[in-house]
Amino acid sequence: MSVLVVGVSHNSAPVSILEKVARDSEGTAKLIRDVADNEHVAEATVLSTCNRIEVYAEVDRFHGSVEAISRLMLESAGGLPEEYVPHLYVHYDDGAVSHLFHVASGLDSMVVGESQILGQAREALRLGQESGTVGPALNSLFQQALRVGKRSHAETDIDRAGASLVTAALDRATAHLGRTQDLKAVVVGAGAMAGLATATLSRGTASSIVVANRTSVRAQRLADQYGGRAVGLADVPAEVAEADIVITCTDSVGVQLDVERFRAARSDQGPVAIIDLALPRDVDPAVGEEPGVHLIDLASLATDLENSGERLEVAEVRRIVGQELQAFLAARHAAAVTPTVVALRTMATGVVETELQRLAGRLPNLDDASRAEIELAVRRVADKLLHQPTVRVKELANETGAVSYAAALAELFALDPEAVDAVTRVEGV
Repeated sequence: MSVLVVGVSHNSAPVSILEKVARDSEGTAKLIRDVADNEHVAEATVLSTCNRIEVYAEVDRFHGSVEAISRLMLESAGGLPEEYVPHLYVHYDDGAVSHLFHVASGLDSMVVGESQILGQAREALRLGQESGTVGPALNSLFQQALRVGKRSHAETDIDRAGASLVTAALDRATAHLGRTQDLKAVVVGAGAMAGLATATLSRGTASSIVVANRTSVRAQRLADQYGGRAVGLADVPAEVAEADIVITCTDSVGVQLDVERFRAARSDQGPVAIIDLALPRDVDPAVGEEPGVHLIDLASLATDLENSGERLEVAEVRRIVGQELQAFLAARHAAAVTPTVVALRTMATGVVETELQRLAGRLPNLDDASRAEIELAVRRVADKLLHQPTVRVKELANETGAVSYAAALAELFALDPEAVDAVTRVEGV
């Protein structure tokens, strides 16, 4: 079994493609279930953020799994597969591990070094666990990736290598408005991104914050946390009419603020900055053409932040990721040959026991001291004969062709495949 990643992100596709492939929370849960139902998939989960969606799966074959997972990812996108397939990327086995470690550390983010991805990776693990589709392989992989991400932030200044997505957007917004304080702000949504936006606004930028959400309880909780006011989605146009900054980041499918509603709500209230951090987008692009409106969306932020954060901290995080990757893969490869080694030693023990019993039958009058000495000698001979092959196969596990070495060992000693599989199940390899 090997780990497979099939995904699409800001690095591989424009926002127009990302928003078609994106799914809400229910769609993400359905994708996890559908992938897990595939006959070649043993474990599965989905990492879904505002600028990526990736399926992680433990599979028993590559080609059939890639085709099936790609089809499931794109089934809700609409249009022809040819429109999306060139934007998909695939990572397999060691490459899949490396990719997740880079993602969790923030090196693959739109804003290099942002820490929100850690919570999103943790959420992907939680979703898979709650769905019953994450087993020992993906659990171990994601737990280690989270540790790599935490270490990267703890040991370097990668957090400051690039501003957060929200901070970068607010910098552009305040530049458009011509001031950085006493702004009236509206935040539409109450998820992780909305929480980050509200927290950032509360640090002196906004004099008042209104939080709007489909679920009033969540809106109220977020508003209370930062001294804001909660309203329902129906009240958004009225609040937009008085706002200086509007930040939208819902997980809804479809436009939440179209140009007609915007015009009706805001006749002539001066300049306004609208930040759309949702995927699919919440705001009709035509709103950005209205007088006095500066619309900031993920596509424009991606362009501005393309080279953000390329500093010494990034090089240090890359070193940490490489170090952690090497250690994890070494342990993983060694674990992969362990069942074969255990099965070989079990077989040898059985041969020794059989021969000692045969000896006892042929020499019934052998005294205890002599019998013990013979048993010790036979066992030592068996151990010495097996020592070098088992040590070498573990050493070779980290070299190209590691799987073939274990297979060759099993073939040369005629090991029972069922015995190897039994050890694999027990060890959780």
